[in-house]
This record gives sequence, C-alpha cells and structure tokens, in this order.
Amino acid sequence: MAIKQRAVKVREFDTDRGTVVGGFAGAAADALTLFDKFEQKLEQYNGDLKRAIVELAKEWRTDKILRHLEAMLVVMDKKFSFIISGDGNVIEPDGPIVSIGSGGGFAHAAASAFYETGKYSAKQIAERSLKIAADICIYTNDSITVLEIK
Repeated sequence: MAIKQRAVKVREFDTDRGTVVGGFAGAAADALTLFDKFEQKLEQYNGDLKRAIVELAKEWRTDKILRHLEAMLVVMDKKFSFIISGDGNVIEPDGPIVSIGSGGGFAHAAASAFYETGKYSAKQIAERSLKIAADICIYTNDSITVLEIK
C-alpha cells in the first residue's frame, strides 16, 4: 500500500551565501529530523554548504540516536551538490545530475538523456525525468515539486 501520494520531499534553505535546496528519500520523520540538523549546521557555519554537510555527517555517524535514522539526503547550492547516505557518508556526484530514492536510477538515466540534448532547462529535465521514473517505479509518485536555486 502506498500512502505518500502527494508528499513534498524537498525543502529550501536561505543563507547569507544564497539558496540551498535539499531533498530526501526514506523515512519522512527521519529525513525531517536530519533536515533540521542540517539547517542548524548551515546556520552555525554561516551558509558554508561543504562544512555544514561534513559536520552533519560526523554527527549522523556518531550520535547514538541519529545513526539509526533511515534516510538519504541530497543538498545543493549553485556550486556544489552532495548526497548524504543513510550511514552518514558524504558523496559528491561526478556530474551535474543527482538522484536518490527507489526511482533514482530511472530518473538519473532519463535526466542524463535529456541533459545530453541541450534542449531542456534544469526544471524541465527534473520534471520529465521524475515523470518517467514514476511511470516505471511503483514507489515513485508523479506529484512533483521542483525548487530552483536562486
């Protein structure tokens, strides 16, 4: 049974250095807890995304409660994109496309194809790719929210 038909799994964080956007896959309560921790780190380190992510990962791995949370996060600003895995590892993607979640592989493949054409904006690529993933993966819904970095 799938209940998350219209779940919004993205958030925007405004910092002195600009906008940071993030998304999550996994248990919603766990991810929202981690987003709150991330927001605290982002404020603590004055919007320095890299530093905030590394410090979040350290805490995620060592805290007795946090290390049991089951979620993946993706966060990005105009310069950097990071995936923070369920065990607190920080991954900087090799290219401009980032995906997580059950339909992430399908969305990534579709986004790569759209990106290569050079015909679509980032927003169009995200929307079209997630739509394709939702058509293939029963765990991916087609209720899409796109946040753009300002």
